[in-house]
Amino acid sequence: MKAPARLGLYGLVLVAVFAVAAFTANTVVPESTVQAWAEDTESTTHQGHEEGGEDMDSTGHEGHDAGAGSLGLGIAQDGYQLTAVTAPDALGADGELSLTITGPDGKPVTDYELEHEKELHLIVVRADGQQFRHVHPEMDADGTWSIPWRWDAAGTYRVFADFVPGQTGEGITLSTTVQVSGGYEAVAAEPTAETTVDGFDVAVTGDLVAGESSTLTMTITRDGQPVTALEPYLGAFGHLVALRDGDLAYLHVHPHGDAPKAGETSGPEIVFEATAPTPGRYLLYLDFQVDGQVHTASLVIDTTTGDGGADAGSGGGHEEEGEGHEH
Repeated sequence: MKAPARLGLYGLVLVAVFAVAAFTANTVVPESTVQAWAEDTESTTHQGHEEGGEDMDSTGHEGHDAGAGSLGLGIAQDGYQLTAVTAPDALGADGELSLTITGPDGKPVTDYELEHEKELHLIVVRADGQQFRHVHPEMDADGTWSIPWRWDAAGTYRVFADFVPGQTGEGITLSTTVQVSGGYEAVAAEPTAETTVDGFDVAVTGDLVAGESSTLTMTITRDGQPVTALEPYLGAFGHLVALRDGDLAYLHVHPHGDAPKAGETSGPEIVFEATAPTPGRYLLYLDFQVDGQVHTASLVIDTTTGDGGADAGSGGGHEEEGEGHEH
């Protein structure tokens, strides 16, 4: 059997394995997510064949410069690969989530640049956008990153590692999936421009126009009063992660303005610049800090046509790949 055929067959087997795993665990994976996995496998397999199969990882994903990898959906990019990902295999079990990133020489990477005050940002989120976590593991002398971990809900999770190798100085986002057995029902993402978290009311305004740089403004209030005591967190007054509904394509954005000085506060508004690669629905996760406590607000918005009208392609799903990873 020729190499392209073998890779294509392997991709279909992967999709089937995910589907069987979900059924066996009595889980419900969103149909759009399963379709996205299938499309990602097909597109990256085809790209690998056209380019001679170089820099392709074991899942059929190619590098970050093409296909799924350009949106943080690939396990490898530019010779860097996410490997040895382990986590507790049961709900409620205490353990560690650990991973290693290898470089072009195949050895674990130990030299990283600080990005937003950390050498590695770890994002973990379930396929339906629930159970979002943004944490910062510790690295040992051998290049293994780890953090205490417990799964609070079953499902299929995507694990993102966002980092800047010291050798290149260029930001990279790699990801893989982890299956946690148990029953759950997927929660459909519905447009949510306002939410409440820990007593804080958070609202987003602005048009997210596909393919263009768009300004999004987050406003934080409490008991009807503007919150003006936002503290620096990760070198800014807020940290925003955006994921495309359906395949969880990854966008990493930060607010306008210079890095805050020690002791400086701000609010109630935080202004971000973001670029949505395609029309669709996007899941927004805002981290902000008040009185030393970090809070995470979850919002959902659709792309617009630029005049405030909703895109015909809004509503979730994976339509096409494009450049979209910001730092």
